[in-house]
Amino acid sequence: MSNLAPHPAPTPTASTGAVSLTRYLIEEQRAGRISADLRLLVEVVARACKTISIAVGKGALGGVLGEAGGAGKASINIQGEAQKKLDVIANDVLLEANAWGGHLAGMASEEMDHSVPMSDASPRGNYLLLFDPLDGSSNIDVNISVGTIFSVLRCPDGVTSPVDADFLQPGTAQVCAGYTTYGPSTMLVLTVGNGTHAFTLDREVGSFMLTTRGMTIPAQTREFAVNMSNQRHWQAPMQAYVGDLLAGKDGPRGKDFNMRWVASMVADVHRILTRGGIFTYPLDAKCADKGGKLRLMYEANPMSLLVEQAGGAASTGRQRMLEVQPVHLHQRVPVFLGSKHEVEAAVAYHHAHDAAHGG
Repeated sequence: MSNLAPHPAPTPTASTGAVSLTRYLIEEQRAGRISADLRLLVEVVARACKTISIAVGKGALGGVLGEAGGAGKASINIQGEAQKKLDVIANDVLLEANAWGGHLAGMASEEMDHSVPMSDASPRGNYLLLFDPLDGSSNIDVNISVGTIFSVLRCPDGVTSPVDADFLQPGTAQVCAGYTTYGPSTMLVLTVGNGTHAFTLDREVGSFMLTTRGMTIPAQTREFAVNMSNQRHWQAPMQAYVGDLLAGKDGPRGKDFNMRWVASMVADVHRILTRGGIFTYPLDAKCADKGGKLRLMYEANPMSLLVEQAGGAASTGRQRMLEVQPVHLHQRVPVFLGSKHEVEAAVAYHHAHDAAHGG
């Protein structure tokens, strides 16, 4: 599924009937769009997410709130961020669930320094799994929605023990991407390159059920999501873009915009997939030395594939996100994704600025 083009926006249906995730995946396999191993891999990830959902749902009752570490010293991950207990729990759940199935050659996590090949004691498959085990974990202690993001790549031919370099494939090479949001309901949003679909966990039967077939992001929007506290650090094109949004119907955009910001990428993007909008985390003075705030491999690429498959667009502000060639496993990038016309508008501000300043 290389060089993926945006999927044409499908027509959503009001009711999908009793279609489980397993049935959906079997139908995709029978249609020749996914392999048996990829079907089983997605089912394993989904089961792991159900386990994480239970831990998140228990909250303080399960003793899972607060920072990881001991003796008053927080555990710090490769990103330089203090780990929450649930970060570690979710990471361990995903590692253990996928360790023995025989569908993977290796895994990489936002919480780990390097990728890990599968054990010699288990069969090795042809796929690579990347994941952010608990996106938005800083919100855990205040009971705001968090989630898990994942991406699947093919292992390069002839590689039996993958290393970090084997994961450095552009987003167009993804064969599957998805996220689970742990909110009032637990939802799995998935693409295998044939549209973006939402599944809701039926807790009584323990299965994810298809609840929205063919999610579609409206091309136009009046909503934007951004951390306004960083405004003073933004580059000139971002300052100009948001300034015109805030000017409303009396400004150059000619309409009023509302701002929404959860500070959990999964929650913000889920809102956009559901009703439209643009999510932005631009390059700014605070993260310029790192290349951006959000991680390309664990956050930007999987979310961009989901958004494009729903008829939206995703960019760094200057380049289609899925065409960025990764140079290291924890690479960071600026992110603009969501309603197609609004992403194009944001990109136009950056191109105009670059043209005016010889960029």
